[in-house]
Amino acid sequence: MSDKRVCEPPKFRPNIGDLVPYVPGKPIEEVEREYGITDIIKLASNENSLGPSPKAVAAMQAAIPQVGLYPDGSCYALTRRLAAHWDVPADQIIVGNGSDELLHYLGVAYLEAGDEAIFAHPSFVRYASAGVLNNARCVAVPLKDFTHDLEAMAAAVTDRTKLLFIANPNNPTGTIVTRAALDRLLAQLPEQVLVVLDEAYFEYADAPDYPDGVAYVRQGRNVIALRTFSKIYALAGLRVGYGIARPEIIWALNQVREPFNVNSIGQVGALASLDDPNQVERGRRVNRDGREYLYAACERLGLPYVPSQANFVFLDALKESRAVFERLLRRGVIVRTGDIFGLPTHIRVTVGTPEENARFVRALEEVLAELA
Repeated sequence: MSDKRVCEPPKFRPNIGDLVPYVPGKPIEEVEREYGITDIIKLASNENSLGPSPKAVAAMQAAIPQVGLYPDGSCYALTRRLAAHWDVPADQIIVGNGSDELLHYLGVAYLEAGDEAIFAHPSFVRYASAGVLNNARCVAVPLKDFTHDLEAMAAAVTDRTKLLFIANPNNPTGTIVTRAALDRLLAQLPEQVLVVLDEAYFEYADAPDYPDGVAYVRQGRNVIALRTFSKIYALAGLRVGYGIARPEIIWALNQVREPFNVNSIGQVGALASLDDPNQVERGRRVNRDGREYLYAACERLGLPYVPSQANFVFLDALKESRAVFERLLRRGVIVRTGDIFGLPTHIRVTVGTPEENARFVRALEEVLAELA
Protein backbone atom coordinates (compact mmCIF):
# COMPACT_ATOMS: atom_id res chain seq x y z
CA MET A 1 0.00 0.00 0.00
CA SER A 2 1.42 3.35 -1.03
CA ASP A 3 2.07 6.07 1.52
CA LYS A 4 -0.30 8.86 0.58
CA ARG A 5 0.22 12.26 2.07
CA VAL A 6 -0.84 15.80 1.27
CA CYS A 7 2.07 17.94 0.15
CA GLU A 8 2.39 21.53 1.27
CA PRO A 9 2.10 23.89 -1.70
CA PRO A 10 5.27 25.71 -2.74
CA LYS A 11 5.62 29.15 -1.22
CA PHE A 12 5.18 32.10 -3.51
CA ARG A 13 6.97 35.42 -3.15
CA PRO A 14 5.41 37.40 -0.25
CA ASN A 15 5.01 40.55 -2.34
CA ILE A 16 2.61 38.75 -4.70
CA GLY A 17 0.01 38.92 -1.95
CA ASP A 18 0.24 42.72 -2.00
CA LEU A 19 -0.86 42.98 -5.62
CA VAL A 20 -4.23 44.52 -6.41
CA PRO A 21 -5.34 42.64 -9.53
CA TYR A 22 -6.76 44.57 -12.45
CA VAL A 23 -10.54 44.15 -12.55
CA PRO A 24 -11.77 44.24 -16.15
CA GLY A 25 -15.13 45.62 -17.17
CA LYS A 26 -17.94 43.07 -17.03
CA PRO A 27 -18.08 41.26 -20.38
CA ILE A 28 -21.30 41.13 -22.41
CA GLU A 29 -21.37 37.33 -22.37
CA GLU A 30 -21.34 37.26 -18.57
CA VAL A 31 -24.27 39.66 -18.33
CA GLU A 32 -26.21 37.54 -20.83
CA ARG A 33 -25.63 34.44 -18.70
CA GLU A 34 -26.42 36.07 -15.36
CA TYR A 35 -29.47 38.09 -16.35
CA GLY A 36 -30.84 36.14 -19.30
CA ILE A 37 -31.00 39.24 -21.49
CA THR A 38 -29.67 40.19 -24.90
CA ASP A 39 -29.14 43.47 -26.75
CA ILE A 40 -26.51 44.60 -24.24
CA ILE A 41 -24.25 47.62 -24.67
CA LYS A 42 -20.88 47.77 -22.94
CA LEU A 43 -19.78 51.22 -21.84
CA ALA A 44 -17.38 50.03 -19.15
CA SER A 45 -13.93 49.57 -20.73
CA ASN A 46 -13.41 52.68 -22.86
CA GLU A 47 -13.50 50.71 -26.10
CA ASN A 48 -14.29 52.39 -29.40
CA SER A 49 -17.89 51.50 -30.27
CA LEU A 50 -17.33 52.52 -33.89
CA GLY A 51 -15.07 49.52 -34.41
CA PRO A 52 -11.80 49.21 -36.33
CA SER A 53 -10.93 50.61 -39.74
CA PRO A 54 -12.38 48.60 -42.65
CA LYS A 55 -8.84 48.64 -44.09
CA ALA A 56 -7.55 47.00 -40.93
CA VAL A 57 -10.29 44.36 -40.97
CA ALA A 58 -9.54 43.46 -44.58
CA ALA A 59 -5.79 43.27 -43.95
CA MET A 60 -6.28 41.04 -40.91
CA GLN A 61 -8.63 38.72 -42.76
CA ALA A 62 -6.04 38.32 -45.52
CA ALA A 63 -3.36 37.49 -42.93
CA ILE A 64 -5.29 34.74 -41.13
CA PRO A 65 -3.94 31.85 -43.27
CA GLN A 66 -0.43 32.71 -42.03
CA VAL A 67 -1.14 32.26 -38.32
CA GLY A 68 0.64 28.91 -38.36
CA LEU A 69 3.89 30.86 -38.48
CA TYR A 70 5.47 32.78 -35.63
CA PRO A 71 5.06 36.56 -35.87
CA ASP A 72 7.92 38.89 -36.69
CA GLY A 73 9.61 39.02 -33.29
CA SER A 74 11.06 42.47 -33.90
CA CYS A 75 7.83 44.02 -35.28
CA TYR A 76 10.10 45.33 -38.05
CA ALA A 77 7.44 46.72 -40.39
CA LEU A 78 5.25 48.20 -37.65
CA THR A 79 8.21 49.76 -35.83
CA ARG A 80 9.37 51.52 -38.99
CA ARG A 81 5.87 52.62 -39.90
CA LEU A 82 5.45 54.13 -36.43
CA ALA A 83 8.86 55.79 -36.73
CA ALA A 84 7.77 57.46 -39.97
CA HIS A 85 4.37 58.36 -38.51
CA TRP A 86 5.90 60.17 -35.53
CA ASP A 87 9.12 61.31 -37.22
CA VAL A 88 11.49 59.59 -34.83
CA PRO A 89 14.26 57.02 -35.43
CA ALA A 90 13.19 53.37 -35.34
CA ASP A 91 15.51 52.67 -32.40
CA GLN A 92 13.33 54.95 -30.28
CA ILE A 93 10.27 52.66 -30.56
CA ILE A 94 9.25 49.43 -28.86
CA VAL A 95 6.02 47.54 -29.57
CA GLY A 96 4.27 45.58 -26.85
CA ASN A 97 1.37 43.24 -26.17
CA GLY A 98 -0.67 46.28 -25.26
CA SER A 99 0.93 49.19 -23.44
CA ASP A 100 0.24 47.20 -20.24
CA GLU A 101 3.09 44.87 -21.15
CA LEU A 102 5.43 47.82 -21.51
CA LEU A 103 4.45 49.03 -18.03
CA HIS A 104 5.49 45.62 -16.74
CA TYR A 105 8.82 45.79 -18.61
CA LEU A 106 9.52 49.24 -17.15
CA GLY A 107 9.22 47.81 -13.66
CA VAL A 108 11.44 44.83 -14.47
CA ALA A 109 14.08 46.97 -16.18
CA TYR A 110 14.25 49.89 -13.75
CA LEU A 111 13.04 48.86 -10.29
CA GLU A 112 14.67 46.77 -7.61
CA ALA A 113 14.14 46.31 -3.90
CA GLY A 114 14.26 49.65 -2.09
CA ASP A 115 13.54 51.77 -5.16
CA GLU A 116 10.43 53.91 -5.43
CA ALA A 117 7.66 54.35 -7.99
CA ILE A 118 5.37 57.39 -7.81
CA PHE A 119 1.90 57.60 -9.33
CA ALA A 120 -1.41 59.34 -8.75
CA HIS A 121 -4.46 57.93 -7.02
CA PRO A 122 -6.91 57.10 -8.38
CA SER A 123 -5.25 56.18 -11.63
CA PHE A 124 -4.40 53.03 -13.60
CA VAL A 125 -3.78 50.13 -11.21
CA ARG A 126 -0.96 48.65 -13.30
CA TYR A 127 1.46 51.36 -12.15
CA ALA A 128 1.34 50.00 -8.62
CA SER A 129 1.77 46.47 -9.95
CA ALA A 130 5.06 47.43 -11.60
CA GLY A 131 6.34 48.54 -8.20
CA VAL A 132 4.97 45.70 -6.09
CA LEU A 133 6.25 42.97 -8.42
CA ASN A 134 9.76 44.31 -8.11
CA ASN A 135 9.77 44.96 -4.36
CA ALA A 136 9.81 48.71 -4.87
CA ARG A 137 8.08 51.18 -2.58
CA CYS A 138 4.88 52.50 -4.13
CA VAL A 139 4.05 56.15 -3.47
CA ALA A 140 0.45 57.02 -4.33
CA VAL A 141 -0.18 60.77 -4.47
CA PRO A 142 -3.87 61.77 -4.23
CA LEU A 143 -5.40 63.66 -7.11
CA LYS A 144 -6.21 67.32 -6.57
CA ASP A 145 -9.54 68.40 -8.09
CA PHE A 146 -9.58 65.08 -9.99
CA THR A 147 -6.23 65.96 -11.61
CA HIS A 148 -2.61 64.90 -11.03
CA ASP A 149 -1.05 67.03 -8.30
CA LEU A 150 2.35 67.46 -9.91
CA GLU A 151 3.68 69.67 -7.14
CA ALA A 152 2.96 67.00 -4.56
CA MET A 153 4.41 64.33 -6.84
CA ALA A 154 7.62 66.34 -7.23
CA ALA A 155 7.81 66.78 -3.45
CA ALA A 156 7.53 63.00 -3.03
CA VAL A 157 10.67 62.32 -5.12
CA THR A 158 13.70 61.02 -3.22
CA ASP A 159 17.09 59.70 -4.27
CA ARG A 160 15.48 56.24 -4.54
CA THR A 161 12.75 57.30 -6.97
CA LYS A 162 13.21 55.60 -10.34
CA LEU A 163 9.81 55.77 -12.09
CA LEU A 164 7.12 58.47 -12.02
CA PHE A 165 3.89 57.55 -13.82
CA ILE A 166 1.50 60.10 -15.30
CA ALA A 167 -1.68 59.01 -17.09
CA ASN A 168 -2.46 61.82 -19.50
CA PRO A 169 -5.46 61.89 -19.91
CA ASN A 170 -6.00 60.19 -16.58
CA ASN A 171 -8.13 57.11 -16.12
CA PRO A 172 -10.74 57.20 -14.51
CA THR A 173 -11.19 60.99 -14.39
CA GLY A 174 -10.37 62.04 -17.98
CA THR A 175 -8.38 65.07 -16.80
CA ILE A 176 -5.03 66.17 -18.22
CA VAL A 177 -1.72 67.54 -17.07
CA THR A 178 -1.03 70.72 -19.03
CA ARG A 179 2.14 71.45 -20.98
CA ALA A 180 3.21 74.22 -18.61
CA ALA A 181 2.68 72.04 -15.53
CA LEU A 182 4.60 69.16 -17.07
CA ASP A 183 7.44 71.48 -18.05
CA ARG A 184 7.71 72.66 -14.44
CA LEU A 185 7.78 69.09 -13.16
CA LEU A 186 10.48 67.94 -15.58
CA ALA A 187 12.65 70.93 -14.64
CA GLN A 188 12.62 69.78 -10.99
CA LEU A 189 13.30 66.07 -11.40
CA PRO A 190 16.72 64.50 -10.92
CA GLU A 191 18.15 62.57 -13.86
CA GLN A 192 17.61 59.15 -12.32
CA VAL A 193 13.81 59.53 -12.57
CA LEU A 194 12.17 58.16 -15.72
CA VAL A 195 8.81 59.83 -16.37
CA VAL A 196 6.28 57.44 -17.88
CA LEU A 197 3.64 59.36 -19.83
CA ASP A 198 0.79 56.93 -20.37
CA GLU A 199 -1.00 58.50 -23.32
CA ALA A 200 -3.50 55.75 -24.15
CA TYR A 201 -6.23 58.34 -24.80
CA PHE A 202 -4.13 61.10 -26.31
CA GLU A 203 -5.89 61.02 -29.71
CA TYR A 204 -9.10 62.12 -27.99
CA ALA A 205 -7.53 65.09 -26.20
CA ASP A 206 -8.29 68.41 -27.90
CA ALA A 207 -7.26 70.94 -25.25
CA PRO A 208 -4.80 73.47 -26.71
CA ASP A 209 -2.45 73.09 -23.71
CA TYR A 210 -2.30 69.29 -23.90
CA PRO A 211 1.39 68.23 -24.05
CA ASP A 212 2.72 65.81 -26.67
CA GLY A 213 4.93 63.22 -24.98
CA VAL A 214 6.92 62.59 -28.16
CA ALA A 215 8.07 66.22 -28.16
CA TYR A 216 9.86 65.58 -24.86
CA VAL A 217 11.49 62.47 -26.29
CA ARG A 218 12.81 64.51 -29.21
CA GLN A 219 14.34 66.91 -26.67
CA GLY A 220 16.33 64.02 -25.17
CA ARG A 221 14.38 64.01 -21.89
CA ASN A 222 14.14 60.97 -19.63
CA VAL A 223 10.57 60.40 -20.72
CA ILE A 224 8.77 57.50 -22.37
CA ALA A 225 5.47 58.07 -24.14
CA LEU A 226 3.21 55.01 -24.11
CA ARG A 227 0.43 54.73 -26.68
CA THR A 228 -1.97 52.07 -27.88
CA PHE A 229 -4.06 50.77 -30.75
CA SER A 230 -6.74 49.63 -28.28
CA LYS A 231 -8.66 52.89 -28.00
CA ILE A 232 -9.28 55.13 -31.00
CA TYR A 233 -8.07 52.44 -33.44
CA ALA A 234 -10.49 49.92 -31.85
CA LEU A 235 -8.06 47.00 -31.77
CA ALA A 236 -8.43 46.27 -28.04
CA GLY A 237 -8.86 42.54 -28.61
CA LEU A 238 -5.48 42.30 -30.36
CA ARG A 239 -3.37 43.96 -27.64
CA VAL A 240 -0.95 46.21 -29.53
CA GLY A 241 0.71 49.14 -27.78
CA TYR A 242 4.00 50.97 -28.22
CA GLY A 243 6.46 53.19 -26.45
CA ILE A 244 8.61 56.04 -27.74
CA ALA A 245 11.74 57.02 -25.80
CA ARG A 246 15.44 57.71 -26.18
CA PRO A 247 17.39 54.70 -27.57
CA GLU A 248 19.01 53.76 -24.24
CA ILE A 249 15.57 53.32 -22.64
CA ILE A 250 14.26 51.27 -25.55
CA TRP A 251 17.37 49.05 -25.38
CA ALA A 252 16.74 48.32 -21.69
CA LEU A 253 13.12 47.38 -22.38
CA ASN A 254 14.12 45.12 -25.28
CA GLN A 255 16.50 43.34 -22.93
CA VAL A 256 13.55 42.11 -20.85
CA ARG A 257 11.01 41.80 -23.67
CA GLU A 258 9.47 38.39 -24.29
CA PRO A 259 10.13 36.83 -27.72
CA PHE A 260 7.26 37.06 -30.23
CA ASN A 261 5.34 39.27 -27.80
CA VAL A 262 3.05 40.86 -30.43
CA ASN A 263 0.89 38.52 -32.49
CA SER A 264 0.97 38.62 -36.28
CA ILE A 265 -2.68 39.62 -36.79
CA GLY A 266 -2.21 42.51 -34.37
CA GLN A 267 0.82 43.74 -36.26
CA VAL A 268 -1.05 43.64 -39.58
CA GLY A 269 -4.11 45.37 -38.12
CA ALA A 270 -2.05 48.12 -36.55
CA LEU A 271 -0.15 48.75 -39.76
CA ALA A 272 -3.34 49.07 -41.80
CA SER A 273 -4.95 51.30 -39.16
CA LEU A 274 -2.14 53.82 -39.49
CA ASP A 275 -2.89 54.04 -43.21
CA ASP A 276 -6.51 55.06 -42.62
CA PRO A 277 -6.63 58.69 -41.43
CA ASN A 278 -10.42 58.60 -41.39
CA GLN A 279 -10.31 56.22 -38.42
CA VAL A 280 -8.84 58.81 -36.07
CA GLU A 281 -10.84 61.78 -37.34
CA ARG A 282 -14.13 59.89 -37.25
CA GLY A 283 -13.42 58.68 -33.71
CA ARG A 284 -12.56 62.17 -32.52
CA ARG A 285 -15.70 63.70 -34.01
CA VAL A 286 -18.11 61.13 -32.61
CA ASN A 287 -16.40 61.25 -29.22
CA ARG A 288 -16.48 65.04 -29.06
CA ASP A 289 -20.20 65.11 -29.82
CA GLY A 290 -20.86 62.26 -27.41
CA ARG A 291 -19.08 63.94 -24.52
CA GLU A 292 -21.16 67.09 -25.00
CA TYR A 293 -24.34 65.01 -25.08
CA LEU A 294 -23.42 63.30 -21.79
CA TYR A 295 -22.46 66.63 -20.19
CA ALA A 296 -25.85 68.08 -21.12
CA ALA A 297 -27.62 65.04 -19.68
CA CYS A 298 -25.69 65.33 -16.41
CA GLU A 299 -26.56 69.01 -16.12
CA ARG A 300 -30.24 68.29 -16.78
CA LEU A 301 -30.24 65.55 -14.12
CA GLY A 302 -28.26 67.63 -11.63
CA LEU A 303 -25.31 65.24 -11.56
CA PRO A 304 -21.78 66.60 -11.07
CA TYR A 305 -19.28 65.40 -13.67
CA VAL A 306 -15.61 65.82 -14.54
CA PRO A 307 -14.98 67.46 -17.94
CA SER A 308 -13.04 64.85 -19.91
CA GLN A 309 -10.28 64.82 -22.49
CA ALA A 310 -10.71 61.08 -23.06
CA ASN A 311 -13.46 58.83 -24.44
CA PHE A 312 -15.31 58.48 -21.14
CA VAL A 313 -17.03 60.66 -18.56
CA PHE A 314 -16.63 60.29 -14.80
CA LEU A 315 -19.82 61.42 -13.11
CA ASP A 316 -21.28 61.47 -9.62
CA ALA A 317 -24.58 59.59 -9.63
CA LEU A 318 -25.22 60.84 -6.06
CA LYS A 319 -26.24 57.27 -5.23
CA GLU A 320 -24.26 54.21 -4.22
CA SER A 321 -22.51 53.26 -7.44
CA ARG A 322 -22.98 49.50 -6.99
CA ALA A 323 -26.75 49.96 -6.78
CA VAL A 324 -26.72 52.10 -9.93
CA PHE A 325 -24.47 49.58 -11.68
CA GLU A 326 -26.71 46.59 -10.88
CA ARG A 327 -29.87 48.33 -12.03
CA LEU A 328 -28.22 49.48 -15.25
CA LEU A 329 -27.10 45.88 -15.88
CA ARG A 330 -30.72 44.72 -15.70
CA ARG A 331 -31.45 47.19 -18.49
CA GLY A 332 -28.58 45.85 -20.59
CA VAL A 333 -26.14 48.72 -19.96
CA ILE A 334 -22.68 47.99 -18.55
CA VAL A 335 -20.71 50.83 -16.92
CA ARG A 336 -17.86 51.03 -14.41
CA THR A 337 -18.37 51.64 -10.71
CA GLY A 338 -16.38 54.28 -8.87
CA ASP A 339 -15.93 52.31 -5.66
CA ILE A 340 -12.90 50.52 -7.12
CA PHE A 341 -11.31 53.97 -7.43
CA GLY A 342 -12.25 55.02 -3.89
CA LEU A 343 -15.23 57.13 -5.04
CA PRO A 344 -18.31 55.11 -4.10
CA THR A 345 -21.02 57.29 -5.69
CA HIS A 346 -19.26 57.84 -9.02
CA ILE A 347 -19.58 55.87 -12.22
CA ARG A 348 -17.44 55.95 -15.34
CA VAL A 349 -19.23 55.65 -18.67
CA THR A 350 -17.55 55.21 -22.03
CA VAL A 351 -18.67 57.57 -24.77
CA GLY A 352 -20.44 55.32 -27.27
CA THR A 353 -22.35 55.83 -30.49
CA PRO A 354 -25.19 58.37 -30.41
CA GLU A 355 -27.67 55.50 -30.00
CA GLU A 356 -25.69 53.96 -27.12
CA ASN A 357 -25.33 57.31 -25.36
CA ALA A 358 -29.08 57.95 -25.61
CA ARG A 359 -29.86 54.48 -24.28
CA PHE A 360 -27.52 54.96 -21.33
CA VAL A 361 -29.13 58.28 -20.42
CA ARG A 362 -32.64 56.82 -20.59
CA ALA A 363 -31.59 53.88 -18.42
CA LEU A 364 -29.84 56.16 -15.93
CA GLU A 365 -32.92 58.34 -15.60
CA GLU A 366 -35.01 55.25 -14.80
CA VAL A 367 -32.48 53.98 -12.27
CA LEU A 368 -32.19 57.31 -10.46
CA ALA A 369 -35.99 57.49 -10.26
CA GLU A 370 -36.05 54.00 -8.71
CA LEU A 371 -33.41 54.97 -6.13
CA ALA A 372 -34.99 58.32 -5.25
